[in-house]
Amino acid sequence: MSIEVIVLAAGKGSRMRTHLPKVLHKIGGKTLLDNVLDTAKKLNPSNIHIIYGFGGAEVRKNTLGEYNWVEQTSLLGTGHAVMQALPSCNDESMVVTLLGDMPLLRIESLEEIVKITENNEGISVLTAKVLNPFGLGRIVRNSNNDVQKIVEEKDCSESEKNITEINTGVFVGKAKLFKELLAKVDNNNNQKEYYLTDIVAIANSLNIKVNGVVASCAEECMGINDKVQLAQAERFYQQRLCTEYMQKGLIIADPNRLDIRGNLTFGANTFVDVNVIIEGNVELGDDVVIGAGCVLKDCSISNGSVISPYTVIESSKIGEKATLGPFARFRPGCVLENNVHVGNFVEVKKSTLKNGTKSGHLSYLGDSIIGENVNIGAGTITCNYDGANKWQTIIGDDVFVGSDTQLVAPVEVGKGATIGAGTTVTKNVPENALVITRAPTRVISAWSRPTKKK
Repeated sequence: MSIEVIVLAAGKGSRMRTHLPKVLHKIGGKTLLDNVLDTAKKLNPSNIHIIYGFGGAEVRKNTLGEYNWVEQTSLLGTGHAVMQALPSCNDESMVVTLLGDMPLLRIESLEEIVKITENNEGISVLTAKVLNPFGLGRIVRNSNNDVQKIVEEKDCSESEKNITEINTGVFVGKAKLFKELLAKVDNNNNQKEYYLTDIVAIANSLNIKVNGVVASCAEECMGINDKVQLAQAERFYQQRLCTEYMQKGLIIADPNRLDIRGNLTFGANTFVDVNVIIEGNVELGDDVVIGAGCVLKDCSISNGSVISPYTVIESSKIGEKATLGPFARFRPGCVLENNVHVGNFVEVKKSTLKNGTKSGHLSYLGDSIIGENVNIGAGTITCNYDGANKWQTIIGDDVFVGSDTQLVAPVEVGKGATIGAGTTVTKNVPENALVITRAPTRVISAWSRPTKKK
């Protein structure tokens, strides 16, 4: 059976207290809406319809993928929103309605409610059992345990307020049945809005079965209405992801202090310490150690490498048994081969460091190709920018670069050369040569320091 998804994403989200449309706030590095859409796509729907309204242009611009965008020009309630998309749905399609501010929903819950609806016909509503249902619509069931109606908090009787099963906003049914039921919904309420929840009572009045499917985890049904709930959802998302990764073998020092804002793959016996941030697509090999406070973005780190605390790696490839940091920075375009060591307060940008090369501390290596077994002394700088253009530095194998050296690009240093400490290199250096540009040392005896005038 064909499935079509309708995502309600038109609301302003005034309780977020921001100019940004609510669905563009982020969980796990992705917008709330993109999180919902990623889950919806796992149903393999024939179409996804997004109802948009407030900040529509911004929402469309910042949402990944191609969808059928349907504008709700007047925000007249959830029922009215679904009505805007139904004309685009095939009558025989199974329609799934989702909320754009419910990013934690699992595909397993959606697959279950779709299957139950297919088997039992009628319509289905996804529900959740919570400890504190205050402010949420209550699920009222009859003696046969079928859902009889959904009652909003303000309309609950005293006994109904004690019900802890709540509506999540996820409904499933055939498109033609949605059209029939929504045609009977009115706006005779204080808000003068058309509520999607009203179709439950209408269905019961027509002897149409209403299935109530309880989500196995209440947290996945959390809607985001303010910044407090946004932060709570973020932590739940991270803990759920960490649990999944630990079950697959990743060693995590503290799941409460790891943020994954992208996709992480990893090998065996790999360890991630506290306060690490993963962004984009990150690949870790076997026996990798990631120290505290590291930031890894769109990078790969091969087997046996150790990344010491507070190292930042972006859009770079790290070979096997590399030792990096602490406090090192790798900007986009770096390739480090095996057994490379880059130590504290070294910045590397768009450079290749070949096997066994070392740069221990306090250096900048930009736009460089550095050969095997090269020693880069402390304070070395590749002067790659002339104020208008970037130029490349090439260093051959087995070169020794002394401390406080400046290599003014474009320049090439031949294999086996030695550069004395404090040298400024402005011309190519031949193989196995020694180059020194130091001024001769002068010693002035009995020197008197200047003194301040009284």
